[in-house]
Amino acid sequence: MTATPLILYYDMSEKLSDHLRATRAYPEKFVLSPLLHEDYLRDVALLSHTLEKDLDPATHMGVPIEISDGSPGVMVASDGTEVWLL
Repeated sequence: MTATPLILYYDMSEKLSDHLRATRAYPEKFVLSPLLHEDYLRDVALLSHTLEKDLDPATHMGVPIEISDGSPGVMVASDGTEVWLL
């Protein structure tokens, strides 16, 4: 698990933004391990509380999140390429 709150959330946001800027397409999905998903849920809860706005923990900025035991934490680009998170 990551130690610092919001690091995973910001990394996912940065990767998504870079992909969108480079390809003008959204990535297919994010794939997180169960431990990374716990970190993500913590980050979403923190942001939801801070912003006083409910964020959907099933997607990151509209991109679906999948949980897989074997995943190191990746963003799957629109062409299927896996981009490692963190």
